[in-house]
Amino acid sequence: MRGGKEAGTITTPFDRAVLNDLDRFHLVMDTVDRLPHTGAAGAALKARLAVKRVEHHRYIREHGQDLPEVRDWRWKGGES
Repeated sequence: MRGGKEAGTITTPFDRAVLNDLDRFHLVMDTVDRLPHTGAAGAALKARLAVKRVEHHRYIREHGQDLPEVRDWRWKGGES
């Protein structure tokens, strides 16, 4: 169980999830940690996600909004 970490700032909902380690990047990295058989591929994925988190941090501080790939993402489940 994880709770919220208050940083005393105004930010986006996704950034709040990142700050609380509840975002998709942390979720996948935690999953890889629990699946040691992913080996080098898992380590490479974690490295790419760590870079993406840094990119997100820089982008949101510069532009005041989420990365376009986060901001514009839409669930397509169930669509054919």
